[in-house]
Amino acid sequence: MKNPTPFVEMECCQITKDGQSACGDDFQWERLENEGRNIAVLSDGLGSGIKASLLANMTTTMALNFMRSNLDILHSAEIIMDSLPVCEVRQISYATFTIADMLAGGRTRMIEMGNPGYIQLRGELEIPPFSTRTLVSERWPDREMTISELQMLLGDRLIFCSDGVTQAGLGTPGCKFGWRRSGCLDFIRKTVAEEPDISARDLSRLVAFYALSLNIDRKCVDDISCAVMYLRKPRVLRLLTGPPFHKEDDAKFASLARSGADKVIICGGTTSNIIERELKTRVEIDLRLVKSSGGLPPPGEMAGVGLVTEGILTLTRVAALLEAHDWEHAPVAARKILNLMEESDVIELIVGTKVNEAHQDPNLPLDLEIRRNIVKRLKELLERDYRKKVTIQYF
Repeated sequence: MKNPTPFVEMECCQITKDGQSACGDDFQWERLENEGRNIAVLSDGLGSGIKASLLANMTTTMALNFMRSNLDILHSAEIIMDSLPVCEVRQISYATFTIADMLAGGRTRMIEMGNPGYIQLRGELEIPPFSTRTLVSERWPDREMTISELQMLLGDRLIFCSDGVTQAGLGTPGCKFGWRRSGCLDFIRKTVAEEPDISARDLSRLVAFYALSLNIDRKCVDDISCAVMYLRKPRVLRLLTGPPFHKEDDAKFASLARSGADKVIICGGTTSNIIERELKTRVEIDLRLVKSSGGLPPPGEMAGVGLVTEGILTLTRVAALLEAHDWEHAPVAARKILNLMEESDVIELIVGTKVNEAHQDPNLPLDLEIRRNIVKRLKELLERDYRKKVTIQYF
């Protein structure tokens, strides 16, 4: 893959305050493919629990809509403040927010009100914005909004959080005034120094759970949220399934198993046979996995290519596990596919369209879907719930 378009990995780890059924922080994001634009919003609702969760969700939903529509930010903030319900106890309506609006090329605008200040890191070096201004609403003079303009380069990270992170450990020995932004920054710098390629998902989790560890008895005394945006070279996973419609396309189809992707998965017996034949390689299956395969045929490895699994049954199980958001106890073959998907940014589904006659048997399970439908389902799930960029190419 030559000069791939940089990928923006967006992740947020959240920990709910002890004793509450809902997190009082909310995180939403959107990737506007036509504009090459990525928007992420983190809000901290007043208080905690269900009410705070509703306040935060209203804020992120409205902010995302306003940013998508390019409405004036001060007017948008006023609409948000006017719309929030008033707290019966404090007689105020309030939710903080941080908005990251990253354009193609890395030009980024950070809009902050009430949350701890964002961090931009280039390696271990903190990068200041090249311009900052403050806006104050006449209707809400106590609400000050900071707008920063910055430039993201390949390898840069943006980190922003709720005050459950910066105030962690407040009043404890050695952390009298809380972890604060400075403590969070030092921790992130050290983490990146030890693991320069750490993913946004792993970094957000490390920050959130370290903040939790600073509290007495590791109790979550306030909702904790840490969001990370990481601009980097995309990690490409290519999944090939199904024989091509025309046999004369077999060689071209098979060549895709060895070019342009970081990881490759081959799903289906006929598919693997074609690639074995065309690439003059073979599949090796660890027969020790048969007993622990969990109801699916055990996976194999193809030398110089990658993971090999059964086809439609396995992909159907993968889709079900993606919907459940839990694959810790999944069959080995499905779990290996899911782990590779989770570690990747761009997932290319290469789909042969020749009908496999074995799948026309009416006695097979009712949830067995034809290949074309299952890959569409996978695409929807991966894009909607897992922030992946997914393409489908038919053969």
